[in-house]
Amino acid sequence: MNPHWRSFLESAEGVFDADSAELLNFGDAAGELQAATQKTVVVPLTHLGLIEATGEDAKAFLHSQFTSDINHLPENQAQHAGWCTAKGRMQASFLAWRQGESYLLALSADLQEATQKRLQMFVLRSKVKLASLTDSVVMLGLSGPQAPEALADAALPCPTEAMAAASSNGATVIRLDQSRLLVVAPESAMAALWQKLTIKARPAGLPVWRWLDVQAAFPLVTLATKEEFVPQMADFEKIGGVSFHKGCYPGQEIVARTQYLGKVKRHLHRVNSAQVLKAGDILHSPDNPDQSCGMVMTVAPSPAGGYEALAVVQSNFAGNVRLGSLEGPTVQAAAVNPS
Repeated sequence: MNPHWRSFLESAEGVFDADSAELLNFGDAAGELQAATQKTVVVPLTHLGLIEATGEDAKAFLHSQFTSDINHLPENQAQHAGWCTAKGRMQASFLAWRQGESYLLALSADLQEATQKRLQMFVLRSKVKLASLTDSVVMLGLSGPQAPEALADAALPCPTEAMAAASSNGATVIRLDQSRLLVVAPESAMAALWQKLTIKARPAGLPVWRWLDVQAAFPLVTLATKEEFVPQMADFEKIGGVSFHKGCYPGQEIVARTQYLGKVKRHLHRVNSAQVLKAGDILHSPDNPDQSCGMVMTVAPSPAGGYEALAVVQSNFAGNVRLGSLEGPTVQAAAVNPS
């Protein structure tokens, strides 16, 4: 994380975890969560990293590596993309968009360095340059009914369609869904934007954005869940993260076979628990004692108390799920996209 940006957030009463350096809150964690349910919040997305791909072969290279169709990604649009192993397991997930002739890839910050290094191994003779923008570019998440007004206060555009992108004054705004937007700008400009955005948007910590991720059923792959799921297990194809009409990419044969044979037994579920959860936690079911039945992806404290999460769960055992072991605490699981 850019030390200047962290210093600014601390001056704005941001509280960071001493061990993980995660932005926890701005002095009122419970109040920030409650605000996110009905009001407008702005969250520094310090859990995300950013990779830039440039060069005349950048489009073709990314298209050959990722699960979605990069060849037909227009400049005013964003899309989800996955990067799989040869066995079809997602080793990273991205929000991808074009900026001129460059392609920007937002991903979990704890995967950014390793992902960039491994992607570089496949560049070979292609004319592609991969660079980290994590320290020079800052991302904010904006959510709530006054988000358009907050953007107007900052002289920023407000796309109206989901996954549409618009740029102005060196900043890009991407509408993620009906209520959430992503603001991307150089670190040098972000302090001034923050002051304008927070006229109408309440500052909030990362737990708030993760709770919003859970509500939106957004399956972010992190270090804790790397190489655990084929895309369909996380319902990634349902958010446009997989194209079944493009050419080959790592793991494509397995991803396609999984789709057309209909053999996916695990899907994305929302989970509620009175117990603390964390990404990577294993779920079990007494109805299936021989093996685990799922894994937690994203966790957040709930405004109603306890914890809410996204988890990949074997659907036919979702009615009887325990945390950590067959004798563990009971958690409630409901399919995000019921069949």
